[in-house]
Amino acid sequence: MIAPTISPHDSHTVVEHCDMTGGYITHDDGQSWRMFNLRGGIETFSFDKNDPKVIYAGNAAIWRSSDAGQTWSMVFPAPGHHTTEHQLGDHSDYVLTSDDASYPGGSASAIAVDAHDSRKLYAAFSRKGGQATVVTSQDGGISWTRVAILPGRVALLSADASGVIALSGGTAYKISIGGQVSSQGGIPGQIESASTGEGATERWFYATDRAGKVYTSQDSGRHWTESTPVLGQTRGRFEAIAASEDHPGVAYVGFRGLQLSGGKDQLYNGIARTADGGRTWRIAFKESTQGASNLKGGWIEQRATQEGMQIWFDAPYSLGVAPSDANVVYATDLFRTYRSLDGGSTWEEMNSARVRGDQWRTRGLDVTTDYGVQFDPFDVKHIFIDYTDIGLFQSRDRGESWHSSTSGIPEDWRNTTYWLAFDPLVKGRMWGAFSGVHDLPRPKMWRGRSPLKYTGGVAISNDSGEHWTPSGTGLPSDSVTHILLDPTSTPGHRTLYATAFGRGVYKSTDDGKTWAARNNGIPGKEPLAWRLTQGSTGELYLVVARRSEGEHPSPDEDGELYRSSDRAEHWERIALPAGVNGPTAIEIDPRNSQRLYLSAWGREGTRADSGGGVYVTENGGATWKPLFTESQHVYDVTVDGKNPDVLYICGFDAAAFRSIDRGAHWTRIRGFNFKWGHRVVLDPLDPKMIYITTYGGGVWHGPVSGGKGQEDVLTILPIAQ
Repeated sequence: MIAPTISPHDSHTVVEHCDMTGGYITHDDGQSWRMFNLRGGIETFSFDKNDPKVIYAGNAAIWRSSDAGQTWSMVFPAPGHHTTEHQLGDHSDYVLTSDDASYPGGSASAIAVDAHDSRKLYAAFSRKGGQATVVTSQDGGISWTRVAILPGRVALLSADASGVIALSGGTAYKISIGGQVSSQGGIPGQIESASTGEGATERWFYATDRAGKVYTSQDSGRHWTESTPVLGQTRGRFEAIAASEDHPGVAYVGFRGLQLSGGKDQLYNGIARTADGGRTWRIAFKESTQGASNLKGGWIEQRATQEGMQIWFDAPYSLGVAPSDANVVYATDLFRTYRSLDGGSTWEEMNSARVRGDQWRTRGLDVTTDYGVQFDPFDVKHIFIDYTDIGLFQSRDRGESWHSSTSGIPEDWRNTTYWLAFDPLVKGRMWGAFSGVHDLPRPKMWRGRSPLKYTGGVAISNDSGEHWTPSGTGLPSDSVTHILLDPTSTPGHRTLYATAFGRGVYKSTDDGKTWAARNNGIPGKEPLAWRLTQGSTGELYLVVARRSEGEHPSPDEDGELYRSSDRAEHWERIALPAGVNGPTAIEIDPRNSQRLYLSAWGREGTRADSGGGVYVTENGGATWKPLFTESQHVYDVTVDGKNPDVLYICGFDAAAFRSIDRGAHWTRIRGFNFKWGHRVVLDPLDPKMIYITTYGGGVWHGPVSGGKGQEDVLTILPIAQ
């Protein structure tokens, strides 16, 4: 979680964003949050100090909400100037092109609104590793002008009647409305984090540098003083920093790896506070392998003290202090948001709330990746979610409360649960696909190392997931990404299939006690076996993930599709549709085993990706035709088993779609607008509802058609084809 930004009008209202594209807003001190999505990942926020309902957000565009975060419109670049949206590459990166001459491209790192005149807006755009361009609007965002080019990413903008001060590199630059640029002063190194406050006559600035030191200026950046906290440490560094806009003497700074004198080898992460402009500091929060003593924690802290786990609690990535109340401060780190309402004396984690015992519910700050929502065949109110990073979770009350379900899973397998298989005739018996490696099949995970070095395996539970035991012999340690049970096999001697990423397909005929490789017909040294599907007559289909997402991939790196008609003893390759090299999933029409649906990931292009979408065959893969290619990054296709005319698809293009005529026509599901979607799962208790799993946005639950779902974005742009 990143950049908690607190309203200057009401300290109960806070916005923040995450590294998985979502934005979040609370109006009740963090007790509950609503996610909102602006087509791509958000980088910065700014409140209008003159209007409590106006909030700005920046990514590839500048967005404005005029209704306290409910809906958002694009302010810059001008949508009417042939502004076009591009979704490119393996992560479907959000990029804009525009005929708006003032638009520099890249991403907005900072936004400022003049405190005395809301018509005066400033924003800084930069490209990775390049220069920054500062733009301004003097008419409330109707028209924009480029006013400055600065040497590096802008960490902060602070506006006043005469212009704006920008912190770029290690320097404070004064930029007039007319575009005159002058260097005010700076620090010896590069600024990593910065914050500002309104002094009696001048702006105050706080900054940390790459060396982990703290600097302050009380004269609008002309002169700087090193103000690194002296806390009795012998080592450590300071990173995130934030001050109170209306009380600039109060600031908080995050520290990492702080070793206190007399503390032997104990290292701490935490937060220090100053009330005198950085002259003196005190520790307000610190933790190491135990949660802070003054923190009311959530499920994360609870889990850290059980199952023999050793969690190193992270240092703050960013901090936010209320402009009107210096006692209100939020901190975000690798996996938490926590806040204090009393100046750092006590803190509370805001991700989850305890329901009872070890049962928890979300507050809405969901930044989790999940692969499946799966249901106990003996109790459909008993739900499991297969997660990355936090492993398997389960609920016995239809999602009202949750608890961890990884007891017995080896620690180096526990990171990710990719899938579950349930015995439909033996209550409580289930198998899981576990992995120490997350985010498969994303190329970033295997680009730098062989998947043969991965850890993971299959485990079995006989008590509905409360306890697990690693399953059998013959299956080498590897990331197991899918597990499938043959329902026609005999209880007690179940036939199971598992995909080992980089090793291929493994089969067991004795409930998972022993396993053997079944790769006859699957070439290659490291087949990236990803997903299995079984038809009603027993035929098996295997999706092998591609090895390259680049613009000009080698045919040797293409993904593949295989079929076995003899229960994995032999495999035959099925030709993919023309131009497709990134298969992601295969589904079968239950009424016609020759009708297959294939979802695919596009290959990278300059303006638009190609070869992705959804394809159909009526003859078992002999020939294919496209069904839907408007979305180029389709992760999965779902067939409604009760009405196979109804199909669902989801992917990384900020939308999910539904068809009621076997794919002839598609309608976007209103309200689902998270950037990186995974798959649609039907709700067995309510045919009018679905679940949608995501890559970094938790699990969504809503009506099949979206109904009157909340639409975050009011500006609809054409998408490059």
